[in-house]
Amino acid sequence: MCASVRRGPRAGSPAPFADVSSRSPCISGSEGAPPPSCGGAPSDFEEFCTHRSEKNVRRMRLSVAATLAASVVLAGCGGLTGTDGTSSSERPSSSAPAAKPETWPLTGLPVPDGRSPKSPAYIVKIDNTAASAPQYGIGKADMVVEELVEGGITRLAAFFQSQLPSKVGPVRSMRLTDIGVAKPLGAEIVASGAAPVTLDGLAKAGQKFVSFDSGNPALQRLLDGSHDSLHSVVANLKKLAAEQKHPARPVDYLPFGAKGAMSGGKPATSIDARMSAGRTAHWQLMGHKYILQNGYMPDGDVFKADTVITCMVTTSLAPYLDPAGNPVPISHFEGKGQAVIFHDGKAVRVTWKKPTVGDTVTFVTASGKQFKVPAGHTWLHLVPTSGGGVSFR
Repeated sequence: MCASVRRGPRAGSPAPFADVSSRSPCISGSEGAPPPSCGGAPSDFEEFCTHRSEKNVRRMRLSVAATLAASVVLAGCGGLTGTDGTSSSERPSSSAPAAKPETWPLTGLPVPDGRSPKSPAYIVKIDNTAASAPQYGIGKADMVVEELVEGGITRLAAFFQSQLPSKVGPVRSMRLTDIGVAKPLGAEIVASGAAPVTLDGLAKAGQKFVSFDSGNPALQRLLDGSHDSLHSVVANLKKLAAEQKHPARPVDYLPFGAKGAMSGGKPATSIDARMSAGRTAHWQLMGHKYILQNGYMPDGDVFKADTVITCMVTTSLAPYLDPAGNPVPISHFEGKGQAVIFHDGKAVRVTWKKPTVGDTVTFVTASGKQFKVPAGHTWLHLVPTSGGGVSFR
């Protein structure tokens, strides 16, 4: 029996997202035995002098005086030389600065003891229509990107690393849009397959993926009657991770700042992200989290967004049609455009910048300052400049 699915009503939805000292040490010019004492010369020295000329005696006395003066100068130097030959003022402090805590690259949150940010990360393509209900595993995602596909519907790219569920789906196919979404992270895309044009584009971009069509055993059909055949593929991310050894730490996907840190902005407890004429995502602030009101996640597995970001992107058409004859859009997540960052009931307008498909995205305020995204779980909408829009209150 399917779990209850959270769907918001379309009508009546909310109105219009230790330092070492730099002082030079004293340098001693002699490294031999210590100078004579400041007292009188020993008797054998006096006897030695009686056998020398007055001139030699005066020369000897001058030499002794110079040696004594040098010892006084050395005693007045600030640094005392230790047994290791270094000045005490040169020795570093025994207390080293505390190491910066490790953080997850998809959330910016601290990594718990015993875990590693070098664990594998995956980007799973998930259907986002009524046929996908109930979706699996999205509540455990670190972040989600929603992108436009054919027919005015959207598809999700769910990012996983800190948690790797054994059931994620329904898994669907890739689009050329996914290159700009996935490339900065360097992680594998998990999908059911892709059209030949998309496969060619992925290969040229060097984007890795695993798919059901290629026979990967971590992707299987779940034939329990909950979904039709087209929406029956699920991914086991734990099984995929077991095959990947010692991955490198992915780069931070977003420019994260401190948790909960976002000053200024306008009130925004309700957000409408219009992706097409047929799809508008309705978000509502509940507590300190934004909850999607018209998604297909079941109760108990809902993605709770600390931050919602809407990036306005240009689109073009792929050189093929889907099986139903619909044109397939490409959302270009590169270049720059307008964006709104929503966090804890506030909205800040910024400009997003991403010079190439492989670059990470940055955000700049109207005054030219770099904007940090509060650490936490993020849902990012790629909103088309043509036909899309964002409103909030």
